[in-house]
Amino acid sequence: QVQLVESGGGLVQAGGSLRLSCTASVRTFSSYTMAWFRQAPGKEREFVAAISWSGSRTYYADSVKGRFTISRDNAKNLVTLQMNSLKPQDTADYYCAADLGGITTRQLSYAYWGQGTQVTVSS
Repeated sequence: QVQLVESGGGLVQAGGSLRLSCTASVRTFSSYTMAWFRQAPGKEREFVAAISWSGSRTYYADSVKGRFTISRDNAKNLVTLQMNSLKPQDTADYYCAADLGGITTRQLSYAYWGQGTQVTVSS
């Protein structure tokens, strides 16, 4: 069983930055593909970014490419999402996800999910 806990959400003005963190309670964290998804009010949950178990491969949604950076520290069981140049349309609940499978953007492929952290970007 993998437990994921997100932190770092909050309220920020447009153009600002936030850094989300996700800590995993599992011994074999380095075996897991990690990802971030988000769900805006009234919308379906969507893919944001993913990182392979080694950190050597990353994928980003087109909407965040160039603004967001996903990274991981396997020694600390930690994955982070650095969000820069935030826009009001980035407002959403952000979820951390994990799976033993290969890197993918498909949310159905991720077996483990955190409870989410709220990000609000004001204009």
